[in-house]
Amino acid sequence: MSTENTIAERLLEDARKRTAKNESPTLGKAALIVGGIALLVSWISILGWIFGAIAIGLGATAVRRPVSARQAKIAMALGGAAVLIGVFFYTLNVAMR
Repeated sequence: MSTENTIAERLLEDARKRTAKNESPTLGKAALIVGGIALLVSWISILGWIFGAIAIGLGATAVRRPVSARQAKIAMALGGAAVLIGVFFYTLNVAMR
């Protein structure tokens, strides 16, 4: 009987760890921070593209978690805006040559 109890306790502990991981807003916060940085550096085309893509990727991963879904959507919007601004400045730079 003690073996069944140990297995049940281990399974319960694993389930609690997974639930705690899904309820952590850390990934959403990280995506939001990277999205803000992407928007700040987006006037440098390549940096805007890189940080924008990272923000979109982190946001897409974090949007699956209910706790950080709102932050993730904002981060994806910031990343998309950074990519678009980067494209604008790249086009402007090419046109000025």
